[in-house]
Amino acid sequence: MLAAAAAAAAPAGEQVVGGAYELMLAQLVEHRRHLKTIQSVERKIEAKRAFLPLYADWVEAAVENGNGGQDQVLMTVLVWRIDVCDFTGALSIARYAIAHDLSMPDQYERNLATVLLDEIGGAALTGKLPQDECVPVLEEVLSLTADTDTPDQARAKVHKALGYAHMGRIACSEVDVSILPVAATKLALTHCRRAYELFEQVGVKKDLERLERRLTAAENLDP
Repeated sequence: MLAAAAAAAAPAGEQVVGGAYELMLAQLVEHRRHLKTIQSVERKIEAKRAFLPLYADWVEAAVENGNGGQDQVLMTVLVWRIDVCDFTGALSIARYAIAHDLSMPDQYERNLATVLLDEIGGAALTGKLPQDECVPVLEEVLSLTADTDTPDQARAKVHKALGYAHMGRIACSEVDVSILPVAATKLALTHCRRAYELFEQVGVKKDLERLERRLTAAENLDP
């Protein structure tokens, strides 16, 4: 109830304030201090996974009742959810944050759209995003960030990941594109082309050649 009241009271664009928010912020500061004492990335992720349930009620109340007040707790939890591979949970915050143009906390040098493109696109390319979630999650990331100015390399990463998802390709594993359905080939080719247009060094040149040969072969067989 306190979280909902604090979120509802903050006007759009202004900092969330109040005792409940200060308590959550103090907890966040303590958790961040603890994370700095951990050198292992794997152990940092384990610690974040243990911390996140303590913020669940605050996040739910902020997203359901907020008017777009700037909230460092909410935005940090979004990043932590990406870090622990809770992409659905991260996007539930991202929808609200982008709709209200929320800023990332000062320690993050990238804007929210770039964080989503970079981190979720990278997760897909390294096999951290489950194959059955790749297409809907990546398509939502592109949709949410479509009107935001971001580095071309970051957006290229998501298009590459989508191309690979349509190929059924996980991380660096190869697939036999000669047996891909034509529809999947076209979708994969579209995204790989877009990735290459945005950033030539994205690493899809050979994939483009293979997909184009596959599509030409399929068209030649079509009566």
